[in-house]
Amino acid sequence: MATQTKPILHGYFRSSCSWRVRIAFALKGIEYDQVPVNLIQDGGQQHTEQFKTLNPMQQVPAVEIDGFTFSQSLAVIQYIDETRPGPRLLPADSKKRAQVRMISDLIASGIQPLQNLHVIQKIGADKVHWAQYFIERGFQALEPILKQTAGKYCVGDEISMADICLVPQVYNAERFKVDVGQYPTIKKINQTLVEIEAFKVSHPSCQPDTPADIHA
Repeated sequence: MATQTKPILHGYFRSSCSWRVRIAFALKGIEYDQVPVNLIQDGGQQHTEQFKTLNPMQQVPAVEIDGFTFSQSLAVIQYIDETRPGPRLLPADSKKRAQVRMISDLIASGIQPLQNLHVIQKIGADKVHWAQYFIERGFQALEPILKQTAGKYCVGDEISMADICLVPQVYNAERFKVDVGQYPTIKKINQTLVEIEAFKVSHPSCQPDTPADIHA
């Protein structure tokens, strides 16, 4: 599906959901523009009236593409997979495709929302223990699933949406001092993925809005 206008990603350098979309764009070889939305500055730029017109949930990402605006990372990933050429992000095989969606949903619904910025801000002083608990709870479920589904990557030997979800979640686990070594399958897959160029260029350390003190 051809388009004359680059997609626009409204996101934040360290947002897991924004990072997922950056990985997908990179894997597909899609050029896009970024509009930073600082989730902390001025009480959070996602709360402005202007941004609320893009995403009434006041979350990132919001992606403008083909005359539409989408505001959920998995919806964006599946849309570009269905409308753009390049490597498949969901397998052709229906069983494997269901496995990819299962793993993606486990991370995107069962782990990440419980330790995202808005929730952590509400928790307050106990935020680290809170995040650790829910990440470890999720990884305890994810590890045996991946033992059944994984090859080189989360599902077999092709990179998929599941891998796109995994890498940002492991990054967050490490930020919150979770011992990822307890989960050898997760750790091994992640170590393989982070060496791939699409995952490197999309990393939070090298985005337009990455603070200078942590910019790679």
